[in-house]
Amino acid sequence: MKDVNLGVLLINTDFKLIDISDMACTIFGMEKEEVIDKSLDEIFKSVPREYQLVQRTILEGMVTKNHAVSLINETQRYELLMDSNTLKNSSGDTVGAYIILKDVSNLRSLEEQVQRSDRLAMIGQIAAGTAHEIRNPLTSIKGFLQVIKKSLKENEMNQEFEFTNIMLTEIDRINGLVSEFLLLSKPRDFVFEQVDLTKVMQEIKPIIHNEAILHDVEVHYHPANDLPFILANKELIKQVCLNICKNGIEAMVDGGTLSITEKIDEKNKQVSIEIHDTGPGIPSFLVDKIFDPFFTTKQEGTGLGLSVCQRIIHDIGGTIRVSSKGFGTTFIISMPLPAG
Repeated sequence: MKDVNLGVLLINTDFKLIDISDMACTIFGMEKEEVIDKSLDEIFKSVPREYQLVQRTILEGMVTKNHAVSLINETQRYELLMDSNTLKNSSGDTVGAYIILKDVSNLRSLEEQVQRSDRLAMIGQIAAGTAHEIRNPLTSIKGFLQVIKKSLKENEMNQEFEFTNIMLTEIDRINGLVSEFLLLSKPRDFVFEQVDLTKVMQEIKPIIHNEAILHDVEVHYHPANDLPFILANKELIKQVCLNICKNGIEAMVDGGTLSITEKIDEKNKQVSIEIHDTGPGIPSFLVDKIFDPFFTTKQEGTGLGLSVCQRIIHDIGGTIRVSSKGFGTTFIISMPLPAG
């Protein structure tokens, strides 16, 4: 039980926990000494009954095989496959039951990433094919509107002049949306270079500070010492960090703190930037959707910003993860160190 790489729980006929593996303790966020010989009703009393993984029906012979469940403890979300069955002695009498939990979080994450990449690729192909056809008439419309705007101003037709301004602004929005579409298209012509992440963050820090001032937000920046260079595209890294920082700042409607922390992970040979806000957090049922194309909680949002960010980071071999526990949200952008 100590060395097994599975979440295992052994239960007796009184529905008491008689043994638990270390991995199961990690998954449930509990200490072995505190739960052994206790009733599972007591151990999971804070969890609503319909969400309890282990119920008394297991002792009545209810068999579970490869049942997919999601579980969130204090620090992490797990995607699990659960097996359960009764334990019988040589006479065929039930003496207890077992539950086995297999952690398939990485496989689920990879599957979702592939599906999302497929969707992004499809959107990118559509965008690349139609962007030219959209932009040509937009350029003509914008040009004629600017001529009309000039005439309206000269003739002091102020209300019509304002209407024209609104139309020009909306045309610029459409152009911006088309540009975001094109960022999703494949293949991407990246120019990779040695990038100093600390220098990149120093360059965009004034932009982040100016945005923060408008929303009464404090910015705390924690650079790492001697952060190694990474192989990436400097401008696109800027785009990703600015987008996520801007989202965090806008999430704090009543002010708050945005923390930007650089870290190096020698063991996994990667560097990361953690961007944490003290906003209301992301509800657990929305966390899995935030990187989906067109998903947005903003009235004026396109739902493409985070999709584009994820595509950029994936294209350089990195990952973006999000953690939100009901108060505050942390985005972790991890990028690999060059080999050698």
